[in-house]
Amino acid sequence: MSHFPFTHDAMPANEITLPTASDFHIHLRQDAMMRMVVPRVAEGGVSLAYVMPNLRPPITSTEQALTYKAHLEKLAPNVTFLMTLFLSPDLTPDEVRRAKQAGIVGVKSYPRGVTTNSDSGIESYEIYYPVFKVMEEEGLVLNLHGEIPSDDEKDVCFMNAEEKFLPHLAQLHADFPKLKIVLEHATSKAAVDMVKSLGDTVACTITVHHLELIVDDWAGQAHHFCKPVAKYPHDRKALRDVVAEGHSRFFLGTDSAPHPHTAKETAHAHAGVFTTPLVLPYLATILDSFGALDRLQGFACEFGKRFYGVVEKDGHGGRTVTLKRTSFAVPQTYNFEADVVVGTEAGGVVPFWAGKEVGWRIVKG
Repeated sequence: MSHFPFTHDAMPANEITLPTASDFHIHLRQDAMMRMVVPRVAEGGVSLAYVMPNLRPPITSTEQALTYKAHLEKLAPNVTFLMTLFLSPDLTPDEVRRAKQAGIVGVKSYPRGVTTNSDSGIESYEIYYPVFKVMEEEGLVLNLHGEIPSDDEKDVCFMNAEEKFLPHLAQLHADFPKLKIVLEHATSKAAVDMVKSLGDTVACTITVHHLELIVDDWAGQAHHFCKPVAKYPHDRKALRDVVAEGHSRFFLGTDSAPHPHTAKETAHAHAGVFTTPLVLPYLATILDSFGALDRLQGFACEFGKRFYGVVEKDGHGGRTVTLKRTSFAVPQTYNFEADVVVGTEAGGVVPFWAGKEVGWRIVKG
């Protein structure tokens, strides 16, 4: 059995053991969907989850975040949950200080209307500069959904919304050079190049599905549609290359975002790809396909925690996961029960690569 790390030129292993993974961008939802998704975090080989705040209503206060965290910990006591707040006019410098004292790690910025539950997103960053200043002082991380809204008159659409956003990232870094900033779920070569060009306080998450998909894969395929959308082959190559390079400011954030299949299979499909239950098998299979399997540990287990400066709570750190090179079929759906309290019906979520073969399986951990 081979253990990470090994050299980039080593022969492929048939069994690998590595620390449990850290997912620095995950959507865990609410109510019945939450009760289905949260126990599956550990199922995918993940023991640390950085939780997105775009619920209904969004999490804008320390009290809301701690209440949500308590619900999550009851469902998955073996996972460390790192909480975030939603950047909105409700967020004040004083609330940032309270959040820091309560152990909240970051603040997430969504441009208005670009993705799920972002109707309360921002339209301008300048009004939040007093908040960013306190975040910089207190050591909270600013997480950026890196797109601007589509605009016909300005020639902005899904395919260039991320690249058009990048000057905002550069300006924020220039104005707050000590503020840790994470560009979330990069999809383009332009984003990779921009993050590389900036200082050590700027990092970037990359999803499982963006390492595999291009525009052809989601055009007409609702279950591959996410925001930001997968782009061109050269963009996917840039994401793969920076992972293969082992660049420590690029790390795993799955942006796993479950929706009922009925919400995906419509004329206006909801944005999101569900990868939570099989994170490490997906990643091992994809990285193996382009000769970067030896980068799995750094990308999925080490770099994110190093950038954030976080540790898992007592009893969660130090665990390992063993994967074996063996194929199995991804389930067609993950079902959730009806929730009579909030009036939702039972349903199912179609995962990434549903029904297809994955080349690695978790056999221990």
